Amino acid sequence: MSGFVRICSQAELPPAGEVREVMAEGRTFCVANIDGAIAVLDGICPHRGGPLGQGIVEEGRVVCPWHAWAFDVHTGAALHNPNAKAQVIDAVVEDGELRVKI
Repeated sequence: MSGFVRICSQAELPPAGEVREVMAEGRTFCVANIDGAIAVLDGICPHRGGPLGQGIVEEGRVVCPWHAWAFDVHTGAALHNPNAKAQVIDAVVEDGELRVKI
């Protein structure tokens, strides 16, 4: 798939309801499994630079472990401040790999 790069294998994806931090291509990614659907955000929280991939999933949102900012995985918008957004990254699981467009 043109423009997409591998960041991890399908076997490395987090289980449903969890997130995982993945380092690839010199970047940190937050990979979330929301009810079986994989979503990828920039791994750095836009609030204070916390590690989103070390957070938790709560009500379908990724919650940063540092200050509990919660981000919608589809829009990137913060729950309490929709103007604050985490970058949502186009991703696809294909041929046993998670690939993202960067």
